[in-house]
Amino acid sequence: MFESFYGFSRTPFSRDIPTDCLYDSLLMQEVVGRLEYVAQRQLFMVITGASGIGKTTVIRKFSDQLDSSAYKLLYLADSKLTPRHFYKGLLEQLGCESRFYRGDAKRQLHHQVELMRGLHHQRPIVVIDEAHLLDREMLEEVRFLLNFRMDAMSPMALILTGQTELWDRLQLQTYAAIRQRVDLQYRLAHFDQSQVTEYIQAHLTYAGTDHAVFTDAAIAEIHLFSSGAARLINKLCTICLMHGAQHGRRVIDDHMVKLVIQAELS
Repeated sequence: MFESFYGFSRTPFSRDIPTDCLYDSLLMQEVVGRLEYVAQRQLFMVITGASGIGKTTVIRKFSDQLDSSAYKLLYLADSKLTPRHFYKGLLEQLGCESRFYRGDAKRQLHHQVELMRGLHHQRPIVVIDEAHLLDREMLEEVRFLLNFRMDAMSPMALILTGQTELWDRLQLQTYAAIRQRVDLQYRLAHFDQSQVTEYIQAHLTYAGTDHAVFTDAAIAEIHLFSSGAARLINKLCTICLMHGAQHGRRVIDDHMVKLVIQAELS
């Protein structure tokens, strides 16, 4: 609806923007660089951040940049993930029917990983998203998964992503064995106001416009409301554009942003 009013050729704040068109912040470059390092050396990494800050977007960006002939990315996101369903999910992505018992499925996975590495010369990368929701049994299984050939080598790169409480949990003594195996840990930060400005402009450029739709004061209000979280920026900007189009406002100012927040997001 609002796209034609503002002369957009694409929707600017949607979730399906191609990763090569996303706002390429220094933070994004840094964390994707770390992920590439983890993939190359088959390490264990934990990425944490507040809700809506862009953890899954980072993984999507990283995945799209991978050389598919050299790497195989396996992705799981299940709040009630159990060890049995963990192995079942990975084996299904490898085109195999999982055996019923956990131990059998684990050996089956290790066999498939060895075939992948030796026969196809691919290195596996396992990503578990929403890992802050994993229970203790599943987190312990992560530690057992990394035991391979008496620690002489890691069978795969393993990446856990989750909200900030994931790392807080791993700081507890009961999880010391898992924490000690973490090779890299990265906490995603919120955008500051200048980054929010760049983020909004990058999305408007993707939409096909080069003129300022949001005033500086409007962006300041967007930053204040969202605290620099990408998901909230997208939501607020979209509603503001809808409101602006309905009221014939080509430029969105801080008064309109405040009105939208009060009427629809408070």
